[in-house]
Amino acid sequence: MGTQRARNGHNLIILFVLCGLLFGYTCGWTPIVVKNIVQLGPQITPDVTQVSRDGGYSVLLSGQIIWLYDDTECLDRDGKQLSFVSNTAAYAKDANKNVSMLVDFGVEAVGKDKKTGQTNYAILADTTVATGGWISFSSDELEFNDKRKGVERVAIWPGTSPTPYSTSQALLFAPLVYVDNKPQDPSKEYQARGMTLISIAASSSGPTVDRQGDLIISGLQVAYGGFSSVLGYTSTASPQDLNDRDVYLFGMSQAGLQLARASVGQLTDFSKYSFWDPTQLRFSKNPPRLDEKDFKKVYLPGTFSSGSIFYSPYFNTFLMVYFNKYVDSTFRIRFLDLNTPVGDDPTWPKQGKRGKGIAPEDVEALVKYAWSPEQELYKSPPAKGGFNYAGMAHPEYFNRQYFAPSLYPKGISASERRNQWYGSGLLPEKKAGGDGKHLLLSWTSQLRGGFGSGIYQVQLAKVEFDTIPDNPQGGFPGAAVSSSTPTLSLAPPCSSPQCHASSTEWYPHISIETFEHCANVNRQRRPCRPTVVDAGPVAVGPVLRGAGRCACVA
Repeated sequence: MGTQRARNGHNLIILFVLCGLLFGYTCGWTPIVVKNIVQLGPQITPDVTQVSRDGGYSVLLSGQIIWLYDDTECLDRDGKQLSFVSNTAAYAKDANKNVSMLVDFGVEAVGKDKKTGQTNYAILADTTVATGGWISFSSDELEFNDKRKGVERVAIWPGTSPTPYSTSQALLFAPLVYVDNKPQDPSKEYQARGMTLISIAASSSGPTVDRQGDLIISGLQVAYGGFSSVLGYTSTASPQDLNDRDVYLFGMSQAGLQLARASVGQLTDFSKYSFWDPTQLRFSKNPPRLDEKDFKKVYLPGTFSSGSIFYSPYFNTFLMVYFNKYVDSTFRIRFLDLNTPVGDDPTWPKQGKRGKGIAPEDVEALVKYAWSPEQELYKSPPAKGGFNYAGMAHPEYFNRQYFAPSLYPKGISASERRNQWYGSGLLPEKKAGGDGKHLLLSWTSQLRGGFGSGIYQVQLAKVEFDTIPDNPQGGFPGAAVSSSTPTLSLAPPCSSPQCHASSTEWYPHISIETFEHCANVNRQRRPCRPTVVDAGPVAVGPVLRGAGRCACVA
């Protein structure tokens, strides 16, 4: 176990230059400070001989932390396959004492090791990747897998962490994926069939799952819920029924994140969904195109591959922790900035709802305030097989306020609406410094890469945030940096017409060097600040962030 201090370095300063233009966000103050990060190593699976699986998503229900995984292959001690299924689930064995230990279900004895005589154990050894998993296939999917055996299959992968809609039940939009066993075009190895909806609960015999229909969202639409989902009160513009809830469903597109909203009772009917229209600042019945490239029509422009959106009781706002598509094994973080309202709704001014902050149920805030710019949180160490993926946050650990208060049964007092503290073997509650000051991260590590022969392992780390510095402007905190990272000192607003003179040279990709050039160009034009114009984020590499011309603006 080692300790590594998060470092953002020069890239972070560059992003502060860009943030105002791309995200409508005022930069220059950095209150969320990463104190340190402890790498915890791999999850431990003592019930099986050896397991290779990816994903690693979690939810707390009925006092049990459930972990979900995508493709799961069990192996003997020599690496020979014992079982292979589309998805599996496990419990944290004793989440209070050991955050890494798991207990698996559906484990079966499958013969003995020829060398040692020890019994081999595997998960769901009587099923195959084409016939089953923890989440069951429909009859149509089973028929497809049978006909296309050895060529192509339908997979059901959990894909993200479930969303509790009570303290004992959760929902999850899981992707249905066509997997080509021998793709002629590597880019078409995985093709989306769409999204299915499942409900999850915890029983004494293990996690339970029920599919709420087959194909809820077509593969021709954005995969809403595939990135993350957040549940809370209905819109303040709607009649208030505290028994009703809206679910905000985030899906990834080529240009960034798109957002849909639906009532809990209408999740199985896609025709009842509404979709956020950034150009009108309202929800519409017209879904955006899957291939939409106009950033003005995207809820949050950028690049995303996996992540978690959740309410933090430490920062009193929503956080987004995620991997993007730059395959650099790096966690990024954003927070919903309550000092940057979108539009002029009097219910949602600066400082939160009616100027009094926001509660975990105030999901409408997700369209009433801007997200902070992307910031580097932690670069996870890759293994020999290549880059890490499936980066996730797990806020049920080190946090007694994982559940929104309204999810508890009626009759429970406000002071009792707290879940158990999980992770005391690593961090006793008395030493934690508050709910959510520490955050568990996970990612999939490639011990051995290669199509059909890879070995995958879920790894863990713990982030500790530092004390929140005072905001010189008052109100809500700003963006995330490590405590060792210098901040950018912005020049005063422009006061001369020459400040608006821009470079005529077009830069196809905005890089660190481009921003340095912008700064040099504008150094003689103070009191102006260097930035870029005509910029838009594109996924072009681990450093590059967009395209545009540099200019000096107010």
